[in-house]
Amino acid sequence: MDVSMPGMGGLTALEELIKLDPEAVVLMITAFATFDTAISAWEKGANGVIRKPFQNEQILAFVAKGIKKRRKEEERQTLRHVMTRSVKRDAIVGRSEKMEEIFRLVDRVAPARSTALITGESGTGKELLARAIHEASPRTDNPFVVVNCSNIPSELLESELFGHTKGAFTGAVAAKKGLFEVADTGSIFLDEIGDLRPETQVRLLRVIQEREFTPIGETTPSKVDVRIIAATNVDLKDAVKTGTFREDLYYRLSVVPIELPSLRQRPEDILPLTKHFIKKYNEENQREISEQVSPEVLSLLENYYYPGNVRELENIIERAVVIAATDEITVECLRPEVRDPSLAFEMIKRTEGMSGDIDIARGVNFYDEVKRFEIDLIRRALEQTGGHQSRAARLLGLNATTLNSKIKTYNIHTRS
Repeated sequence: MDVSMPGMGGLTALEELIKLDPEAVVLMITAFATFDTAISAWEKGANGVIRKPFQNEQILAFVAKGIKKRRKEEERQTLRHVMTRSVKRDAIVGRSEKMEEIFRLVDRVAPARSTALITGESGTGKELLARAIHEASPRTDNPFVVVNCSNIPSELLESELFGHTKGAFTGAVAAKKGLFEVADTGSIFLDEIGDLRPETQVRLLRVIQEREFTPIGETTPSKVDVRIIAATNVDLKDAVKTGTFREDLYYRLSVVPIELPSLRQRPEDILPLTKHFIKKYNEENQREISEQVSPEVLSLLENYYYPGNVRELENIIERAVVIAATDEITVECLRPEVRDPSLAFEMIKRTEGMSGDIDIARGVNFYDEVKRFEIDLIRRALEQTGGHQSRAARLLGLNATTLNSKIKTYNIHTRS
């Protein structure tokens, strides 16, 4: 900016500019450079004073120096912002020591670029945690892209992840951006990572190692700056042993392993979660159900098995809020299996009746028996449908994705 300008002088304009942006990098130019002018410009916030006529190289050198200075300041601001940010507790409800440990871990790893692998049973909140990692990182203002690897047909997954050119394959009538390109400068969440085909695993490994990918039909790779957060409810170590998951990819993904506990492992979180869901579904359904839960209702909720984890508790509370006849949730508002846990044992006993009743007098592990019951039911449904998972899911009254998840969790071998 010139020192001599019509109307407002350059030095006055400099003062006003610095008020708007204290970090602005300003070079003053003047035909009448004096020591007093230079000192005044420096005091008002200029980064330099240069005398006219000047050489282009002088201006270019100053611009380069100014850009470098500005970037360093932005990096310092980002670092300060990250250091004062922590996991958003309103997104993930939990006061148990297990969850506090996870919050502390996420606070430490969120600022990094390293890949993270979140494990845990279905319904424990893996996507919520992945989003919390992204929001507590320097990438929070950039894209957060979610990919469910089990919902996208395997033959289309590579195209979805890496994109394709027009005519790259039959049906590719136009070029398409891949989700890695969409997520550039942000984070990508790969849910159900264990479902990746071997060839897709190879390409993902290259993205992690080289920070580049090649769209289908292209020959030139594209650079990408994406943080990868993966999740699975199956044991990838077992998948590595059986050869269905690459060992090198497993170690690349699990730089920061985070295991989410099941809801039955943190019963102290059931009350705050219940209150959270009552509030949520009060707002959605224009209800005014009290967030105070009676001891009888809380006892039943805390003693239920929750095979569907937090997602199942949310379903239970949503139903209770909708059907409550008064302004509070009563025992009658809960699902039958929650009101009477013995129903689960009756179901197990009916299943085990083929080989003899369970001798509860000797003592049993409730969760192990429920697991055996689920495995037996799934196997019988698959046998009846010839291994057809969609039909088996309909027989069991399950979502096909849920059935597929349980088959992998329990490592049930099926016929194609």
